[in-house]
Amino acid sequence: MLKQAHAISEELIEWRRDFHMHPEVGFDVYRTAGIVADELEKMGYRVRRGVGKSGVVADIGEGGKMIAIRADMDALPLQELNAFDYRSTNENKMHACGHDSHTAMALGAAQLLAKENLNGTIRFLFQPSEEAADEEGKSGAVRMVEDGAMNGVDYVIAQHVDPTQPVGTIAINAGPCSGGVDSWYGTIKGKGGHGAYPHTTVDPFYLLAHIIFALNAIPSRRLDPFAPAVISIGSINGGFTENVIPDSIKLSGTLRFTTLDVQKQIHDEIRRAFETARALGGDYELKLEIGAPPMINDHYVSKVMEEAGKDMLGAENVQEMHKTLGAEDFGAFMEHAPGAMYTIGVQKSGHEEYLLHHPKFELDERALPIGTAMLVDTALRFLKA
Repeated sequence: MLKQAHAISEELIEWRRDFHMHPEVGFDVYRTAGIVADELEKMGYRVRRGVGKSGVVADIGEGGKMIAIRADMDALPLQELNAFDYRSTNENKMHACGHDSHTAMALGAAQLLAKENLNGTIRFLFQPSEEAADEEGKSGAVRMVEDGAMNGVDYVIAQHVDPTQPVGTIAINAGPCSGGVDSWYGTIKGKGGHGAYPHTTVDPFYLLAHIIFALNAIPSRRLDPFAPAVISIGSINGGFTENVIPDSIKLSGTLRFTTLDVQKQIHDEIRRAFETARALGGDYELKLEIGAPPMINDHYVSKVMEEAGKDMLGAENVQEMHKTLGAEDFGAFMEHAPGAMYTIGVQKSGHEEYLLHHPKFELDERALPIGTAMLVDTALRFLKA
């Protein structure tokens, strides 16, 4: 399978560079999705467009088990600083997270699978808006699930590029691999007045100081030390001049977790932290917005991926995945079928290393046929099991 993937390397590179030059963000991935859908139809897939607002679902084969392969298509709202010929032509938009390569490798996998005599059904999920959510706080994976993208799926798989690992390696393990993510938005209400007469006010900055201490104490003093979790403040906005104490302050932040029990406890503790405002004579408003669930790799699916990687690349090139509380909305698909994601090494040797989301991020395109072959081989193993 790796030999077949190397045979279409030029096509993989052409797709990837085209997507890189024309990045689209959020749900506005209509050019990318249009190209993907057109290519899949030419390959013989049964294609549905506009799934989850702008995603593409494509099936091939009949009956039997259904294996879904997911690829995200969206870019980041970031100005690219690379100078190569295929750099972004869209201002303040860049594929700095490798989704251009995810899409290209999935298209390559679709091309190879279309030539197979399948004992079952393959479904491709080309997803918008992995990096962002809509006005209701829902990402592309959630919206695609709502539109039936996971109906009938037995297993779902995906991959993600990793610029810290060399080409020719993958990383996979079972269990929690990335965090669930929710957002919170608060308003601390006091009583404003002159900065020279603080005793006549209820200073919201004073209330804020106590709430910050309470929020920062949640992971270290309220949660089980063996439960990975993060609560972070991302913005504080309040006041308008140096000698006036304002009536209120707005702040917002994020929380990360790996289990639903911890998620609920964090929500309760954030509310408790904001109650400090009332204890000190003020008031508050708080909104908690549910985001993506944690990504927990299924043990069986992870084992199949690991075996495929060892057979293709050698056992020494299959490593344990680096765990993180960074968010990945692939977990929304895995709420509906067992699944797993592996990471694939794309480190560009001899070049300065720029990590994901950096304006100079770039990957080694020699990894494209490897990722393509891994998707195909893993999917076929499920159908043959």
